Amino acid sequence: MSTTTNAKTEASLSFVDPRHFKANTRSAVDDASLRRSFRSAMDFLQGKRAAHFGDQAEFERLRHVGEAIRQYSLSRLPDLLEQLDESLTRRGVTVHWASTPEQANAIFLEIARANDASRMIKGKSMVSEEIELNHCMAREGVDCLETDMGEYIVQLAGERPSHIIMPAIHKTKQQIAELFASEVPGASYTEDVDELIAIGRRVLREEFRDAKIGVSGVNFMVAETGTLVLVENEGNGRMCTTVPDVHIAITGIEKVVEKFEHVLPLFSLLTRSATGQAVTTYLNVISGPRRPGELDGPASMHLILLDNGRSQAYQDPDFRATLQCIRCGACMNHCPVYARIGGLAYGTTYPGPIGAIISPHLLGLEPTQDLPTASSLCGACSEVCPVGIPIPELLMQLRHAAKHEPLPGHAPLAGQGTARSWQEAVAWKTWAWVSAHPAIYRTLIGVARRLRSVTPGWQGGWTAYRRPLKLARRGLRDRLNDR
Repeated sequence: MSTTTNAKTEASLSFVDPRHFKANTRSAVDDASLRRSFRSAMDFLQGKRAAHFGDQAEFERLRHVGEAIRQYSLSRLPDLLEQLDESLTRRGVTVHWASTPEQANAIFLEIARANDASRMIKGKSMVSEEIELNHCMAREGVDCLETDMGEYIVQLAGERPSHIIMPAIHKTKQQIAELFASEVPGASYTEDVDELIAIGRRVLREEFRDAKIGVSGVNFMVAETGTLVLVENEGNGRMCTTVPDVHIAITGIEKVVEKFEHVLPLFSLLTRSATGQAVTTYLNVISGPRRPGELDGPASMHLILLDNGRSQAYQDPDFRATLQCIRCGACMNHCPVYARIGGLAYGTTYPGPIGAIISPHLLGLEPTQDLPTASSLCGACSEVCPVGIPIPELLMQLRHAAKHEPLPGHAPLAGQGTARSWQEAVAWKTWAWVSAHPAIYRTLIGVARRLRSVTPGWQGGWTAYRRPLKLARRGLRDRLNDR
């Protein structure tokens, strides 16, 4: 198993580039099997969520509480992070701060070498995907093995997760059966789902006993008590955080709350919004390494707090709401665009509506400028967001930022204005000038009506899926004058 995992990890990534988003979407739309799978999965998840939020008034009340907690936490973010650092340090946790993915990976490598570790076992962590931990460690001779079943599947396939809650949702059981039969030593082809799970469990169970380092994500951090909260369903997160001698947790700086009582409403919103469960199978409350007299838990524990563009979003009042996200995935499950193209087409760690508003901060607007346009602005994402993120409004602001310089008093986003073209700028300035001079406007409209027979058939992106625009023979003003 180790040889297979290393080979897959060291191979060139099959990840797509967000710069190729438009081409990626065309390929995804042409894949009828992918569209059927995602439509079925999204309908199922929508139904499960709806069953737990049958009373809309109750949902609105709980969402108001969750939104208030997240906004309050963000309003005190610097102070809470300092308090968290102090609380965790008192509990014996070593806290590391990383501004960039490169710094975070360097910290992982330093800990691995200090413990003479050649392997890490990982629970589910989207932030570790964000820094491409597996591949960076593989280049340094450290193998990172995913233990979440969905993450394990996409790792074997050399792919990104296509959903932040269900990483392998884009794969059919037949594809998984073929993957296991070809990549897992001793595994035979079977389409029985229970047997496929058992194959993965047998492989992973052995790895927990031998690995020196366990890696996990974090759902919530409590500043007052120095507590890390981890939500999961498979038990692998608990194994990763208790069996190995060293536990490394990594998360974004925005996940902190002040009090433990703030976790409970967010936990209720998270589980019901993400998987349609009243509670998850496991709620891990981690408060430091193993103490004298305790029988399990790591001998040492580390927390890596990653910025990676989050401070940029935090500093701009217009974008701070992006950081309210609790990573439930409900916006993806209800997005008509995501349901049609899937998650891999985005080419980013976080796909769907939440990815479209957070990826420009993590990666810059230059490679992600097309993502904010991947929305019908129907508002479904905003309606189901459990913490009240105004996603459509943020998408519109990012669309504007991609083509315009920042307004006075606003810090620029990385890559802001890179989607602006001089042809478009000239066209809009010309339109504005003509519209401000009624006589010239009416004259040009009159000329255009007389030349309507030679209207070009190609009109850019408009005519890719629509008929060419052509002026009517007589305008509304003329018709009104007739009356």
